[in-house]
Amino acid sequence: MDIPGNIGDLIMKVLICNAGSTSLKFKLYDMPGENILAVSRIERVGSKDDATFYFSNNLNHIEVRKDKLAIPDYLSGIRLFIEYLTTGPTAAIADISEVERVGFKATLSKGYFGVHEITDDVLKGMRDWIWLARLHNTAYLDTIDAMRRLLPDAIFVGAFETALHRDIPLERKLFGLPYEWYEKYGVQRLGYHSASHGYIADVLSRKQREYKAISCHLGGSCSLCALENGKSVNTSFGMSLQTGILHANRVGNMDGDLFLFLRSEGLSEEEIIEGMYSKGGLYGISGVSNDLRYIGEAANQGNKRAKLAIDMFVESIIHYIGAFYLNLNGLDYLVFTGGIGENSALIRSLVCEKLKIIGVEIDNELNKSPGETGIISAPGSKVTVMAIPTDEELGIARRTYEYVRS
Repeated sequence: MDIPGNIGDLIMKVLICNAGSTSLKFKLYDMPGENILAVSRIERVGSKDDATFYFSNNLNHIEVRKDKLAIPDYLSGIRLFIEYLTTGPTAAIADISEVERVGFKATLSKGYFGVHEITDDVLKGMRDWIWLARLHNTAYLDTIDAMRRLLPDAIFVGAFETALHRDIPLERKLFGLPYEWYEKYGVQRLGYHSASHGYIADVLSRKQREYKAISCHLGGSCSLCALENGKSVNTSFGMSLQTGILHANRVGNMDGDLFLFLRSEGLSEEEIIEGMYSKGGLYGISGVSNDLRYIGEAANQGNKRAKLAIDMFVESIIHYIGAFYLNLNGLDYLVFTGGIGENSALIRSLVCEKLKIIGVEIDNELNKSPGETGIISAPGSKVTVMAIPTDEELGIARRTYEYVRS
């Protein structure tokens, strides 16, 4: 149905889907109250005998956990979720037709950088740029295809991970390449993690209207975002996800000519790509793990490569904070989020120690255990430092609910 420009009083059920290469995550919201009706997670999609399924009805608090399942594809996983969502004691709704909108944390689509209804043209754009995010876009294309069959009357909305960054000034978006490549091929800094950085922007905007902030999303995939009054003005990501700071398995920024050099040294294209995407990052440097907890333990035991990985990770974060501080011409908030950002007191401490030059001071006790406010900075700090758990699904639910069909 077409939604009027002012939808603040319209009540609807919004289903949020987050698809990974072998996983599915769902949250069903009652909007605009933002009440979560049901949550579900499916891991190891594609397995014939080792998939896991979790479902929770938040209305009656009934939970279901199943292991060693056969979930050979996304369609099978979605059908299982809908079965538990609509039937028996776990049912949160009577029929799947009650879901009016489905929001996706989609990655990118050529020519579509904001929040868009997922039409055939938008799907074509996802296919056209699939090489920039092959695993991510393939998962979403398969998931959307399956959900279209099962929810034929719902409006599908893509909250693309490039959405928040579409207004970054052109002088910060373009690479030093022929301008015609931007015009013809769309080569530019696109940025990602809009769901996470956008949620942080929502939190800060509820505190005050005007502010300057740097959001640090640190996890398996990492990025920093400069925020001014709720808008992204710069990002560490480039056109692809293979850029920016060190990631868990991905290299981040790399000299482009290294690819040609390594080829000349006898490495195959497959070996180089594997080193860049799955054997690089924290894992590649440490040789221990892609999990910072294990890397930290190894560093404490004297493993020099593990310590080097931590030091490189911190330096890459500091590099962008310094640049963004100048872009913003000051800083009110420094926010840590994502799995590492929310949980690693070590990384927060090491980063903030290097930021004393701009007036950052943290409270060591608060840093160990942030309270409900998330504030970990000391009273005299010139910058308010926070650790805020991100809620990407809620951010997408808001964007999906607010979307006005043209």
